[in-house]
Amino acid sequence: MKNIVIFASGGGSNAEKIINYFANSPLARVVLVLSNNTNAGVLEKAKAHEIPTLTFTKEELNNGWVLRHLTAFNPQLIVLAGFLQKFPSDIIAAYPHKVINIHPALLPKYGGKGMYGIHVHRAVLENNEPESGITIHYVDENYDEGNIIFQQSIPLQGCTTPEDVAAKVLTLEHEHFPKVIEQLITETV
Repeated sequence: MKNIVIFASGGGSNAEKIINYFANSPLARVVLVLSNNTNAGVLEKAKAHEIPTLTFTKEELNNGWVLRHLTAFNPQLIVLAGFLQKFPSDIIAAYPHKVINIHPALLPKYGGKGMYGIHVHRAVLENNEPESGITIHYVDENYDEGNIIFQQSIPLQGCTTPEDVAAKVLTLEHEHFPKVIEQLITETV
């Protein structure tokens, strides 16, 4: 059984999809959800599934405190699902090619510092892009620059607001993120 750890900062819809996807899996399970936001909805979702949670400050993320706690859960894969802080190099170094992120656009477009959530969707719409999508990638020391694992696009016909784009992209996230995680875990068995 492989252990998955999720980092999230917000509501946790992707985290919940992942938790549900692996709930009865003989392959893997979510063993911990971490957040930098003590009010994040993801914490309640994890607790509802009886998954331990841990909250931390930016200082604790960057001074080794989170890494020390993470080690006890022996993660085979660390999943960033709407985690809005720069991920520390000590955790990346401790888990090479074991930290992945989902980005709500087709990287390398619309990535980098400040490009998250509605900001991405607004930029896509303002540039009259005919499509958007998702990118699942490995995490490295730079925002949204790690090697791409998976991309899926979706046409944006009929989208007139950033929220319209967000809704379309979210359907792709929910459909593909758990399957890509399963594929990565299967490849490392």
